[in-house]
Amino acid sequence: SGPEVAEKLLIVRPGVKVLYMSGYPDHPVFDQGGVSRETGFLPKPFSPHVLAQKVREVLDGVKVA
Repeated sequence: SGPEVAEKLLIVRPGVKVLYMSGYPDHPVFDQGGVSRETGFLPKPFSPHVLAQKVREVLDGVKVA
């Protein structure tokens, strides 16, 4: 799963930025912690512009309400 990959990646590369994307925003994985719907989650479908904007927000560490 995405969170499992991210967890392993963070061991090797602490501080790496993670952006989750899913067509299932109510998936149980969000209850397990580590997935932020504000800055680390992008629900499908999305436009290229929204993807670019969200990637920039995650890289910059910007929290969007």
